[in-house]
Amino acid sequence: MTPRLELVGIGKQYPTVRANDGIDLAVAPGEIHAVLGENGAGKSTLMKIIYGAVQPDAGQIRFNGRPVQVTSPAAARRLGISMVYQHFSLFDTLSAAENVWLGLDRSFALAEVVRRIGEVAHDYGLDVDPARPVHTLSVGERQRVEIVRALLTEPELLILDEPTSVLTPQAIDKLFGTLRALAAKGTSILYISHKLDEIRALCQRCTVLRGGKVTGRVDPRLESEAGLSRLMIGAEPPELRHAERTPGARVLEVEGLSLAALDGFGVALHDIALDVRAGEILGVAGVSGNGQQELLAALAGEDRRAPPASIRLFGRPIGADAPRRRRRAGLHFVPEERLGRGTVPAMSLADNTLLTRREPVRRGGWIARGAARSLAARIIARFGVKAAGPDAAARSLSGGNLQKFIVGREIDAGPKLLIVSQPTWGVDVGAAALIRAELLALRDAGCALLVVSEELDELFEIADRLVVIAQGRVSPALAVAEAGVERIGRWMSGLWQADAVPPGAPHAAA
Repeated sequence: MTPRLELVGIGKQYPTVRANDGIDLAVAPGEIHAVLGENGAGKSTLMKIIYGAVQPDAGQIRFNGRPVQVTSPAAARRLGISMVYQHFSLFDTLSAAENVWLGLDRSFALAEVVRRIGEVAHDYGLDVDPARPVHTLSVGERQRVEIVRALLTEPELLILDEPTSVLTPQAIDKLFGTLRALAAKGTSILYISHKLDEIRALCQRCTVLRGGKVTGRVDPRLESEAGLSRLMIGAEPPELRHAERTPGARVLEVEGLSLAALDGFGVALHDIALDVRAGEILGVAGVSGNGQQELLAALAGEDRRAPPASIRLFGRPIGADAPRRRRRAGLHFVPEERLGRGTVPAMSLADNTLLTRREPVRRGGWIARGAARSLAARIIARFGVKAAGPDAAARSLSGGNLQKFIVGREIDAGPKLLIVSQPTWGVDVGAAALIRAELLALRDAGCALLVVSEELDELFEIADRLVVIAQGRVSPALAVAEAGVERIGRWMSGLWQADAVPPGAPHAAA
């Protein structure tokens, strides 16, 4: 059978790294093929070469047996190739429908595109509001727009980079069913995920990259997760130790927090009540776009409309405090957006430490450059960040390595309360294990942590208690031992009112 896609000797050299080194890859029609590798292994560069966003220095691409030069994403789409990026390619000032329209044949009227978005979103279980401006969307909602845009092109080859991070377990099952149906009709799928269980459940073949080279080709259905991990990072990720401990005094208390939506596309918060104690991790589960952004903005101080007493830190009302004053009191925050909020893309890692760390700033506002570089170097070394050094631009790092730097910057500050959004989104198993272990170590040292994540497995692994946010409301809290994936999945649809809480289970603000 003629391969749908064939790569022969693909190479790409950047100034400080050889991202792809003689890569061969073949994907058959109707095949779901995984590309596996740790952060910085060269996966994203390879996918961008296939999609025409990056040009190779060496090698050949063949599509349906014919040599092709994919000079741009538009050329890729004309060939029948669509891609969903891990880091999105959407215009913030346009609506979701307008962004989708840009990637389609102009013979479609915008009204027809809106109608088709509704059909595809319904068929695939992806909640997308076509009229909503992209700048009002959370990271998860933007990913849904990207997925819908790719599916609307009816591609012969579909590239998916971390597509399930925004979905409930039930929606993941539905998406997998859809992908299998697409493959049965002849669509080839290149699937990138750090969730090894997904790769084993979905994919027929797997190509493993390490250091820009192919290091293995296996049938993932015949491999264990530990075996795939060894192929990817050369070892099994360390096992996390989540020891039981008695939490201390309340650090964060939220009571009666209600906020109107800032615009017609936002989510209003309704009577939010929760607390976090010293030495515990409270996990917040939920499908993206259900109020997570609004809640985090209120807690971090980006939105200061909350009544002061509705948010308390160590008993002191902080609802009207600015972010800097909250940081001085010990509250640190890791946002979900790495580029643009967590870091300034064009600035060096050393300069990006100054966004939340004041140690290198001297009296009068003078910046001690050497101190900033030393701080960045310490974070790079402690958290195993693969970067050219403190002077490397934030945008030059892979997604996972940038995430390690951002999380490391806040953990290294020694916070008393750490609020983290999507701590390991798009991060390989080794890096995810490191970040989770650091969060647990921080908790064991007495810090209070509030972790918002759409990775249920992650929350079950590190959290002591769980709440669910849906439609701007927060559920009662459950001890992790009393929760289950099926129950939390139901609650993510806002159904906890009809689901009795076990006797004696604490309320979110117990």
